[in-house]
Amino acid sequence: MKVGLLIVDMQESIVRKKMDRTSIDHACEYINHVANVLRSNDHTVVHVQDVEGMEEAASDKYRIIPEVDVNEKDLTVTKEASNAFWQTDLEQVLKSHGIELVIISGFAAEECVLFTYNGAMERGFRPVMLQNGILSTHPEAVTSTYRDRNVISYPVVDYLIQ
Repeated sequence: MKVGLLIVDMQESIVRKKMDRTSIDHACEYINHVANVLRSNDHTVVHVQDVEGMEEAASDKYRIIPEVDVNEKDLTVTKEASNAFWQTDLEQVLKSHGIELVIISGFAAEECVLFTYNGAMERGFRPVMLQNGILSTHPEAVTSTYRDRNVISYPVVDYLIQ
């Protein structure tokens, strides 16, 4: 089974002013670990970047935060809606790589992460949330996401992939 990791909206203009450094570092530790495990075993890592309202002069504010490891083999999909599948080529990208299981991480649990999870399910993928790999300015949103959605931990990813 091919696995894909979606890293949603981990960008300077979106995360930096909304989350504290400790929370960002904690989530990125899990995201980076899973991304490295997947990359080293020929699976797919996709950075989903929100470009709604982006202007050329402010493009550096839309870059991925340095705490997230980006590899030259990683893919990037841009979006302008909360659901990363809405009016993007994400579905085609995942299908072209044979992805069945989609691990979702990033910001924000109650918005883009959740809507992308639902979009993956609607399109026939098996979505799971990365435990400790999602962020929100509302801690209860993270708690309810883990309670109400399928969740995968990094040791399970390690076991499945290796």
